[in-house]
Amino acid sequence: MTKGEMESVEVFTSEGKGRGLKAQKEFLPGDVIFAEPAYAAVVFDSLTHVICHTCFKRQERLHRCGQCKFAYYCDRTCQRVAWLNHKNECSAIKKYGKAPTENIRLAARIMWKIEREGSGLAEGCLVSIDDLQNHVDSFGEEDKKELRTDVESFLEYWPSQSQQFGLQYISHIFGVISCNGFTLSDQRGLQAVGVGVFPNLCQANHDCWPNCTVIFNNGNHEAVRSMFHTQMRIELRALSKISPGDELTVSYVDFLNVSEERRKQLKKQYYFDCTCEHCKKQIKDDLMLAVKEGEGKPSAETVKEVIQFSKDTLEKINKARMEGLYHEVVKLCRECLKKQEPVLGDTNIYLLRILSIASEVLSYLQMFEEAADYAKRMVDGYLKIYHPNNAQLGMAVMRAGVTHWHAGLIEAGHGLICKAYAILLITHGPSHPITKDLEVMRVQTEMELRMFQQNEYMYYKMREAALKNQNIQVMPEPSNEAPPSLFHKKE
Repeated sequence: MTKGEMESVEVFTSEGKGRGLKAQKEFLPGDVIFAEPAYAAVVFDSLTHVICHTCFKRQERLHRCGQCKFAYYCDRTCQRVAWLNHKNECSAIKKYGKAPTENIRLAARIMWKIEREGSGLAEGCLVSIDDLQNHVDSFGEEDKKELRTDVESFLEYWPSQSQQFGLQYISHIFGVISCNGFTLSDQRGLQAVGVGVFPNLCQANHDCWPNCTVIFNNGNHEAVRSMFHTQMRIELRALSKISPGDELTVSYVDFLNVSEERRKQLKKQYYFDCTCEHCKKQIKDDLMLAVKEGEGKPSAETVKEVIQFSKDTLEKINKARMEGLYHEVVKLCRECLKKQEPVLGDTNIYLLRILSIASEVLSYLQMFEEAADYAKRMVDGYLKIYHPNNAQLGMAVMRAGVTHWHAGLIEAGHGLICKAYAILLITHGPSHPITKDLEVMRVQTEMELRMFQQNEYMYYKMREAALKNQNIQVMPEPSNEAPPSLFHKKE
């Protein structure tokens, strides 16, 4: 974080919420308020061999550390950048005989940094690691048990020649990770691949309808000339116009849930009661629970039955997805939609969840026309619920645009891709890999649309020939995970 960026925000005490961040100058949608490198970060246990341990990009072929045989890197540049943080870890893993879990590895990286630099204010940090919230006093029995196990494992792994820390301080660090660990995603932003601690970001309070969003930028270590190398970092970006003195807020949870559910989730994971405007006034709850209006308005009993049926179906769908039974998922979605359509409104979250799964899985199975129909309905619902500059909305609109393009619906596809591009320019910025991919698609669909408008018959003939000569770009396999949430919470 540069000195200039630090001067544009300040830490203040927010009434009833503890510390918060406040803008010192005006920001417009898409402005980067600040960028911050990780204080410490690690790759998830399950992905250590497919993700670079420096920039967190997913790569086909990675270089392995010749000494510990555990850490992997894109190339020598990433390996050199990592050495300061990996040096102690490398010898500790060799001595311990294996790599410990991600939580232990992250705690150890934090402690080694404290050993090197002290626990005071690190360069570019608005608060010190010691001052971050740990909420250990609020932990339930299960969390306390996990904490004790982590502390024991840490003490077994921690080298005797390194600085020794007291049990209370070690518990504080694990508490900080539990409450403030930020999810790191791969370069496409679609899969959570690691966890890091960013002290400045931790100061931003939650709001269900925030004025900022956080994007993880993997940086650029591959540039030929070192002057173009950029560090892996998070970026806090403005979603709407922010005036000097306004509090900077981010959302810790997905908005696509009624206020009561969001509040429960926030209380369970982050130990606070949400008092934001949208929760207090239950704004948009009526849309998320909408039922069909008009003459044949369903009874409360029918609505209750259909929602229960939807919840049961979503459980069956999750099970089928885990087993890769995608045709079974489609069958369950169709059955559920048949029950939902006469009863639930177009913005009802149970209907939208089924439409989202159906469109994603049908796209993967290359049944694009049906997928496009469901994707269109999903996007229409999302546009009435989400903040107009929401990153998840942008990603959903992009998926719908690509699905329409695959279905040969060039006009609708191009329109959706343009809409998604406008959102992602604000949430991700023009240099993010997803935005760059989308720009290529936007240019391609614009060219195709022109051709289509000039001569529809020729357009379809050329498209048919092109698709015969090249394998159609298959959609990625549907993910069984929700999009990465803002803060990483150990389940």
